[in-house]
Amino acid sequence: MSEAVPPEGRRCLGSYTFTAEAIIEYAREFDPQPFHIDPEAARHSHFGGLVASGWHVACVNVLMAITARDRERRANPDAPAPRTGPSPGWNDIRWLKPVRAGDTLTFYREDVGFRRSESRPGWGIRSSRSIAENQNGETVFSAITNVFAELAAEPGG
Repeated sequence: MSEAVPPEGRRCLGSYTFTAEAIIEYAREFDPQPFHIDPEAARHSHFGGLVASGWHVACVNVLMAITARDRERRANPDAPAPRTGPSPGWNDIRWLKPVRAGDTLTFYREDVGFRRSESRPGWGIRSSRSIAENQNGETVFSAITNVFAELAAEPGG
């Protein structure tokens, strides 16, 4: 059963520009499909050009979240750091538009729910909507991310 959480609004995590070099480097290692690693082959694909792997976009989402968290901790060194644990998974991952070389994505997060863990007393699972928009304001990526959090870190609690 999910407990109601008052909306805290959308937080900007940061921006990242995808270069052709970064797209190809990531894809060679983790997603070596022709439209991610070969600009000429990509021109003849259904994308009509080189595009980033969706997993590359998802990984940058994680990077932006961690960078924002660390930036907030440096800005407020005396504030107690909430204890969080691993992620039990993501839901509803969507790659809505291709991300091309030169695109700058801005990443956002908003809390959407919190439920107590049945298996870990004193902990719950915080759910957040992660969104990435390109420089034209178009949503290109979204997902619901989940993370274990101490109940003391529960929103509104």
